Amino acid sequence: MSLRFAPSTLAVAFIAALSLVAIPACKKPKKPAEPDSPTPTPPPGPSFSNPNPGSNTGGRDPEAPRSPVFGTSDPRTAAMRQIAENNLKQILLALHNYHDTYGGLPAGFADQSGKPGLSWRVAILPFLEHDTLYRQFKLDEPWDSPNNKALISQMPPVYAPPRESTRGYTFYRGFTGPNTWLPPQQQPGRAGQPLFGVKLFQISDGTSNTILVAEAYDPVIWTKPDELQFTPGNPPRLGGVFASGFCAGMADTSVKFVRPGIDSKTLSNAIQINDGNAVNLDQ
Repeated sequence: MSLRFAPSTLAVAFIAALSLVAIPACKKPKKPAEPDSPTPTPPPGPSFSNPNPGSNTGGRDPEAPRSPVFGTSDPRTAAMRQIAENNLKQILLALHNYHDTYGGLPAGFADQSGKPGLSWRVAILPFLEHDTLYRQFKLDEPWDSPNNKALISQMPPVYAPPRESTRGYTFYRGFTGPNTWLPPQQQPGRAGQPLFGVKLFQISDGTSNTILVAEAYDPVIWTKPDELQFTPGNPPRLGGVFASGFCAGMADTSVKFVRPGIDSKTLSNAIQINDGNAVNLDQ
């Protein structure tokens, strides 16, 4: 009679261990990898937008376009210059029509503080056939109030470089300071009421010898009453659109293209309205 021996506890444990080794381990299925999210592509902007908005910009608005727009070798320069001169001509005619209607050149509108809250560029909108846009402004509020700020993007093309988008920035600026057509406001204005610069007859140097509006090097939001600060003998930097010079709008509505190299004394004389010095901007 054969004897059967019951497997010991140790043997059972050994056999079970071998079974575990022989059977492949069951792994938890991996979650399918999600596709990489595409990097958002920024909307196309003008080729001259500031590439380093956080860098030291020397006091200029870090969000403003970089100058100049059209370089010396740009094949579009000649055609774009003609358009720019025509645009500036429209602006000058609008300034004259405003003057004829209200008796003075526009300096903008006073806000609740009595200081300029909106620019002269807003004031002449009806004379540029933009009545609908003009009526959307709250004239007694500053340019950056919620209502008025929403209108910045609707800048008329006449204020922009030809066929370029500057996101509400314009290079067309006037001059403020001693002997300019936009002298500092001496008395606070009434909220929502127009503010005025000089009258044309006060330009004793002659309207053909005096610059009203020029292409500044540093652009500003078109609705903002921020004009070029002028000190006699120290004119501001101009020429933000064309590397080959800048368009200057004279008080007689003519437009001149001023080449680089004009001396500061001549330019300073051309900005002042009654310094008694004749100028020649034609080179």
